[in-house]
Amino acid sequence: MLKVKPKILLVLTASVVLSACASGTGMMNLRSSGTGPDEFGILPTKELDRPKSYAELPEPTPGGTNLVDPTPIADATVALGGRASNLNRAGVPRGDQGVVTAASRYGVSSNIRDVLATEDNEFRQDNRGKLLERMLKVTVYFGAYEPQTLDRYTELKRLRKAGVRTPAAPPSGTE
Repeated sequence: MLKVKPKILLVLTASVVLSACASGTGMMNLRSSGTGPDEFGILPTKELDRPKSYAELPEPTPGGTNLVDPTPIADATVALGGRASNLNRAGVPRGDQGVVTAASRYGVSSNIRDVLATEDNEFRQDNRGKLLERMLKVTVYFGAYEPQTLDRYTELKRLRKAGVRTPAAPPSGTE
């Protein structure tokens, strides 16, 4: 039988216990390897081009927008076949204003992002994982959010059974 020296066993036990004391980085346990720039914080500007006439240039205003500033909502609208001129100030196409009105008929919370961030933070604290999962830095993110996921095939069967048309879904029998 293999004999393990008590000192080696003590050192291994101490290292496991001390590693459990390390501060976790959350449910995903992702860490940056350095302190470099945030790649997602860098927004490219549009290409500079020479206007047909300098009279077309807008009057410069402090704090105003620039012709080369990114406009992601308008750019996505154009890329999907829409017209950027058809958007209102909130970035909603004028034809979809009825949908927005119907969706907000029971009121709109002005601080919904803060409320959701607080609720999600509480949920994450309640679902940090078991002791061994935290000690071994196992990702518990997907397991914690599993009850909130939607099984698309079960939902598709439920909708079809209820007689709801599902033209964007694959035909029956292909799932």
